[in-house]
Amino acid sequence: MILYRLYQVLSTVLEAYMLALVVYVLMSWFPGARESALGRFLARICEPFLRLFSFLPTFAGLDFSPLLAFFALGLGQRVLFWIFSALVTG
Repeated sequence: MILYRLYQVLSTVLEAYMLALVVYVLMSWFPGARESALGRFLARICEPFLRLFSFLPTFAGLDFSPLLAFFALGLGQRVLFWIFSALVTG
């Protein structure tokens, strides 16, 4: 039961972080949105992770690093599920 709760908490944190990334990326479409209090807060929590994927070149003015970041977070969520499933089933 404790392992299941731990899995739920970690999974919820990952989903919340993915939502924060979506909002942060969408804020780039609105002038001045990233300079707001919410934009500065999201920059502090999202930019360090997005910088890990900044090696990707831009194509036609589009930055694909958030796409790779979402893929990595989704993969992390699946790995987390596999680990907890293996621990629970023995």
